[in-house]
Amino acid sequence: MAIPASSRLPGFDHINTYFDSAHDILTAKLLPGEYYVTTNLEAVVTVLGSCVSACIRDRVFGIGGMNHFMLPIHEKERSTWKGGLVDNITRYGNYAMEHLINDILSHGGMRKNLEVKVFGGGRIVRGLSDIGACNATFVLDYLQEERLPVVAQDLNGDAPRKVYYFPRTGRVLVKKLACMHNDTLLQREKKYFSDIKNAPVSGEVDLF
Repeated sequence: MAIPASSRLPGFDHINTYFDSAHDILTAKLLPGEYYVTTNLEAVVTVLGSCVSACIRDRVFGIGGMNHFMLPIHEKERSTWKGGLVDNITRYGNYAMEHLINDILSHGGMRKNLEVKVFGGGRIVRGLSDIGACNATFVLDYLQEERLPVVAQDLNGDAPRKVYYFPRTGRVLVKKLACMHNDTLLQREKKYFSDIKNAPVSGEVDLF
C-alpha cells in the first residue's frame, strides 16, 4: 500500500512508497539524490554505501525527513572544498541539506527545535577514492557551521547500511549489510556519481 498522494506534502509525488509490514507503517523509500519530508506518522528508508543521509526533525512537532546524497568530488579536490571554495562541490552538498531543512521549516518546523542524525559515508566503491569519507566530513562540517546539533551518527567503515528513520519520534534503525548478494548498490552509486560529478547545481537556497 503506497502513501496516498493526497496525504503527501507537495513535491514528493515521485518518491516510491509502500506499507512496511515488519514495522507496521507507511514508508517512503529513497534513492540517491532524493529526499523526503513528512508531517504524518510515516517512516523513511534508504540503503547507503558511499552516500550520506541526514535525518532531521523538529523534536517538538515531529515534522521531519531524510536526504540521500553524494558530493561530486575527487580526492585531488578534497583540500579545496573544505577551505571554502564556492563551486559545484560545496554547492551540491549545500543544496541537498538546505532543501531538506527548508522543507521542514516551511511546513511548521522551527530551527531551534531541529535535531540531526547522520549516517553512511562507507568506503565500498573501488575506483572512487574514499568518497565516503569526504561525504562524512562534509556533512559534519556543514552542521557545525550551521550550529545544528548532531545527536547521533554512524559514519565511515566498509559496510553498506540500511537506515530506517521515523521522523515523528526520531527513532532510527541501522542495519549493517555485511554481505551484498548483488552489485545493485554499487552500480547505483557509480551511476549516481557519474551523473553528478560534472553537473552544475542551479539556483541558490537560503535557510529561513
